[in-house]
Amino acid sequence: MSNVRSILIDCLTDRYTANAARIRELAAPLTNAQFWSKPFPFGNSFGHLVLHLTGNLNYYIGAQIAETGYVRDRPREFHDPNPPSKDEALKNFDDVLQMVLGTIRAQSPEDLSSEYSAVGPREKQPRARIRHRTSSCRPAL
Repeated sequence: MSNVRSILIDCLTDRYTANAARIRELAAPLTNAQFWSKPFPFGNSFGHLVLHLTGNLNYYIGAQIAETGYVRDRPREFHDPNPPSKDEALKNFDDVLQMVLGTIRAQSPEDLSSEYSAVGPREKQPRARIRHRTSSCRPAL
């Protein structure tokens, strides 16, 4: 199991790191105003999607696996009337990424097969089988 654990941890680490790099790459040319601007009235700004990803990771990995005590306010992720600056939102995203990577690396073989349930997943399943769009072992964005 140790080799399988190592492969899984490497795969997840690579995937999260690659996706975070892509998010930063896409955000780089945007001004603060563009970062928070909706493309159309019913759309989401890039910034609010970053807040959503940050909340998602803080909840599903932080609160549920790392037991950080994070309490999610999902509606605010999309409708925060006073959002942070682009730099602060991206720093918070980077901080949560470091927490996720540390949590992944800390998982023992027993942890990976532990039952996982949270608001959202339809049934309990082993932690290693939880599927997040950002964590599958497919090629990066």
